[in-house]
Amino acid sequence: MGQGRWRRAGSALWRVVAVWAVSTLTMLVLAGLLPDFKLQSGDDDSATRIAVTAALGAGAFGLLSALVWPLLVRALLLVPALVLGLLAFFLNGSLLLLALSLIPEGRGEAGAETAVVVAAVMSAVASATGGALAVRDDDAYRRRLYRLADRRRRRGPDGNPGPAGPGTVFIQLDGVGHDVLTAAVAEGLMPTVARWLGDTGPATHRLTPWRTDWSSQTGASQLGILHGSNHDVPAFRWYEKDTGEVMVSNRPASAVELQRRAVARTGDGGLLTVDGASRGNLFSGGAEQLALVLSVAARRGKGNRSRAGYFAYFSDPANAVRTALSFVAEVFREIGESTRARFRKTRPRVSRGGLYPFIRAFATVVERDVVVAAVLGDMLAGRSAVYADLVAYDEVAHHSGPAGKGVEKVLRRLDRSLALLDQVAEHAPRAYRIVVLSDHGQSPGETFRARYGLTLADLVRAGCGLPVPRRAQRTHSGAEARSAVRAALRRPVEESAEERRPVRRAEPIVLASGNLGLVSFPDVRHRMTREEIDRRHPALLPTLANHPGIGFLLVRSAERGPVVLGARGAEVYLDEEPAELGPLADFGPGAAEAVRRTDGFPHAADIMVNSWYDPEEGEVLAFEEQIGSHGGLGGAQSRPFLLSPLVLSEPLPDDGELVGAEQVHHVLRRWLGEAHGPQIPVAVEVNDSLFDTPDDTAFAAPDHAAPDKTH
Repeated sequence: MGQGRWRRAGSALWRVVAVWAVSTLTMLVLAGLLPDFKLQSGDDDSATRIAVTAALGAGAFGLLSALVWPLLVRALLLVPALVLGLLAFFLNGSLLLLALSLIPEGRGEAGAETAVVVAAVMSAVASATGGALAVRDDDAYRRRLYRLADRRRRRGPDGNPGPAGPGTVFIQLDGVGHDVLTAAVAEGLMPTVARWLGDTGPATHRLTPWRTDWSSQTGASQLGILHGSNHDVPAFRWYEKDTGEVMVSNRPASAVELQRRAVARTGDGGLLTVDGASRGNLFSGGAEQLALVLSVAARRGKGNRSRAGYFAYFSDPANAVRTALSFVAEVFREIGESTRARFRKTRPRVSRGGLYPFIRAFATVVERDVVVAAVLGDMLAGRSAVYADLVAYDEVAHHSGPAGKGVEKVLRRLDRSLALLDQVAEHAPRAYRIVVLSDHGQSPGETFRARYGLTLADLVRAGCGLPVPRRAQRTHSGAEARSAVRAALRRPVEESAEERRPVRRAEPIVLASGNLGLVSFPDVRHRMTREEIDRRHPALLPTLANHPGIGFLLVRSAERGPVVLGARGAEVYLDEEPAELGPLADFGPGAAEAVRRTDGFPHAADIMVNSWYDPEEGEVLAFEEQIGSHGGLGGAQSRPFLLSPLVLSEPLPDDGELVGAEQVHHVLRRWLGEAHGPQIPVAVEVNDSLFDTPDDTAFAAPDHAAPDKTH
């Protein structure tokens, strides 16, 4: 036993000396390359004295990084992750300047900008060297993981020496549809998933498709999965007449309200209320451990400190450096991909300039690194349930297409993240079952505006007889809409709609959620009926229903309830169990049920508009500027997946089909119960105290920061 301890101590001492030596050599090389970085007081210094100076500087920098850096990061926990990641460069440079000032006789000197570069390189080299030595020494690597696990296990909430029963990690691959996953496995892009499914040995997981609600986007799906209810979430964004507010799923204030409503409806805190952690999600799921969770980002104060998220990752300065360098590389990768697409005149194509390269880099690098690191910490801490969202694929696919070249690298990286979680699970203080799922898929297709030269809002305004931009007036769709208005108002064909404009009322609010559009008339306090819309704007519904870019409309008849309208006068009354589905027939099984359910939402729009869908090609027309979209019905967007270990019970219900996010919630809750015994929902009071968790995280991406988180 004594010999083992001495051997381990000697191995640890050897790694410290090796890292110190490599850091010293790195500092010498940088001093020779950078003119503003000096390790000598004059030209006559010997090589030995310069080497000693470098050794002293490297040692001081290493000690400061180990002792002072964690304190600096902890003091900045209120700073958002992206800002902290960028600030890390300057903090690291400051530590280097401090280390140089500690060298006797003032022999170390560096300019401020140079210090940032030197500190970044030295941190990266030291981290890589230490990691390589630990990995080469398998016993040391395992001991390090066991030591971390044991330390965190002793800090467990129940005070027991170790957790009982297996834990469950739910990893959401945002926007990765069932078909995309199977294709990626077949093409060798995701070897970890392929191994789980039995491509290289016995299968350990099963793959199950499921069907989303009409609103196929993260806000509705994740709210239903984590909190058991997505009632009254008709789209990614919608207008509420009773409050006069536009709700947006990825806006912190809206996320708080949506979570409050779900908790009030179910009386349950969420899927993660029992020793759970929520990472990178829109909603908390009732967890106490939170990092990058939007529904708590609107709150400010001590409770929003990200001890489990930011600190766990950025406490190592090399992590911040690596993430920042990867961030810059991803920005240039996006610029290169978009430039090639523009020169090759690739179609379909959308604009990818402005802030988008930085938004993409945040989603594919910063968010991924911080969330994966937080999940690793949760596993080593032995937490019972963890739910994390990786948004990288969804962000890139919106602009590059669901099957574009740009997404292949993203899928490979996601698979590597799954492989890392699988490896660390072997060293966790309890067994872990890794469940991978998606919240929706994406359907390809060009935008509505690219095909017809006008937006949905332009078409609605034209159908209402309101002025539209000249570019829209000159399109075929705009001309047809103006003609329909003149005919409905019995005006001469040659007379302009603008010359005898009807009495002006409040203009309609038109919102887009992928290929789902919502039209609301704010001056009418209730949901308008079909009859009321026809009296006010007699040409509007026919104009929309007969447009080739629109698949169907949902309105409510005062006499016969919800009615679906299609081209050439097609009508389907959903309360009357129609013999034929009319315009809904192409949208697959369950379309009528999904539309009927949304019609019952209190905040359903006056007119719900679903775009055209080509069942042969699987394409839709997005009302937003996206060539990979989701939010409505049509194609792969409504077909996500659930990849679950075989040790868990079969996810499919008796009827053989898993439909809706709320059903997925019940499946996941059942699986948690199988590990820990029956789960009793944790009731909570529906007030602000719901979100006063002791470990909340302050993170708020701007509303445009992820077109899908944004959906």
